Amino acid sequence: MTDQELIEAAYADLERIDEAGPAVERTIAALDAGEVRVAEKIGDDWVVNAWIKEAIVLYFRLTSLEPMEAGPFQYFDKIPTKRNLPEAGFRVVPPGTVRYGAFCEPGVVVMPGYVNIGAYVGSGTMVDTWATVGSCAQIGRDVHLSGGVGIGGVLEPPGARPVIIEDGAFIGSRCIVVEGVLVEEGAVLGANTTITSSTPIIDVTGPEPVEIRGRVPAGSVVLPGTRPKKFPAGTYDLQCALIVGTRSASTDRKTSLNDALRTFEVQV
Repeated sequence: MTDQELIEAAYADLERIDEAGPAVERTIAALDAGEVRVAEKIGDDWVVNAWIKEAIVLYFRLTSLEPMEAGPFQYFDKIPTKRNLPEAGFRVVPPGTVRYGAFCEPGVVVMPGYVNIGAYVGSGTMVDTWATVGSCAQIGRDVHLSGGVGIGGVLEPPGARPVIIEDGAFIGSRCIVVEGVLVEEGAVLGANTTITSSTPIIDVTGPEPVEIRGRVPAGSVVLPGTRPKKFPAGTYDLQCALIVGTRSASTDRKTSLNDALRTFEVQV
């Protein structure tokens, strides 16, 4: 049987978990090395490799809690942090943490933030102070996750899409993106924008509002907003996200981003 078949069989029947142990170990090692990914873009679509998420769940069952030390810090956990960072070619600033089973391409900078198992972070991306990249999240290249950003983890169910932030996106301070939301290439989220799978994302740039959910279109400039909703006890404002514009086409992403921030008065 292939590693995938062994893992799928063990996930369906935990009595077979010991049989699948070596396959699970190989899969997590491949994740750690960037040889496989939880999700990958094929053409225009993101495809989830559910069996790899199953391997992560089984890995938690196969490992045991152990004391760990990093300088003056002591931890008690099942999964160690990544090793051989100079060879990997990315920077981690103390006390930032990248967990074993996550992968950062060369050129990534992790400030005192956190990258969880199964995550993938592309080159040139900044994980800023106290930003978190949840389990299995897929972060593209040249992305900026500003201070305090929360990128949610989506480990179960295995077939569920993880949070995906595509290349060149800018996620402002204290933003929260969870529940498998897709932020497409070059989008900008202003500070404190929260987007879940059920958050209304409303394009207000035309004569009539256009509402979508679960996906921020490429190049969109998004700000937090509210809209009224009636309840038996009265009318209250509920959170939404507003598309207020689109980044201009530019070969220089930094110029395009700065123009967008100024033009739409985006707080970051």
